[in-house]
Amino acid sequence: MRVAIVGGTGPFGRALATRLEEAGYDVVLGSRDRDRASKAAAELGVEGATNAEAVGSADLVVLATKAEAALVTARELRMAIGSTPVLSVASELDFTTRGVLPRSEPLSLAEQLQTELAGPVVAGLHSLAAPKLGGEHQPDEDALVCGDDSTAKELALGLAERITSGRAFDAGPLESARALEGLTAVIVNLNKRYRGNAGVRITGLP
Repeated sequence: MRVAIVGGTGPFGRALATRLEEAGYDVVLGSRDRDRASKAAAELGVEGATNAEAVGSADLVVLATKAEAALVTARELRMAIGSTPVLSVASELDFTTRGVLPRSEPLSLAEQLQTELAGPVVAGLHSLAAPKLGGEHQPDEDALVCGDDSTAKELALGLAERITSGRAFDAGPLESARALEGLTAVIVNLNKRYRGNAGVRITGLP
């Protein structure tokens, strides 16, 4: 399966590309700057292209830009993405003196992206930190994915299962992305307070 990582030259995009390449996926790293994409891709042993070129040949698009750039990027790539499923991994957060907080918008970032794109959007991987994902070993934790389109969700769940040593779980409809994105704030707060790299393990399920 061919996976395009939009905004793939950032820390999470590079870490995800490394894991996907190890898992046997056909990975194309996208960036607005072709030279930057090509340089990063060469270091990782994958293909590099502009974002528009990358999504045009993909079976699944991972939107790995910073949260503040996600909607603008989606609008720019709407025609190029077409009906291809998109996996949203970013969370809109507020960094305050009291701690990191989820944004107060009624819709999650993933739901907002769904209003911009013609194809299905699923959300997931929010609990996976770039340093752990790109480490020597797969993260020893579970991954959560939610969405409304069953085919797109299965693609994302299959991807999630291949990049961690834990399990990938279907966390419900796309509305559940509000909770998944908020979970990122909780994990960042834990990491700051305890100076660690927190992850998620789901217990009590068969």
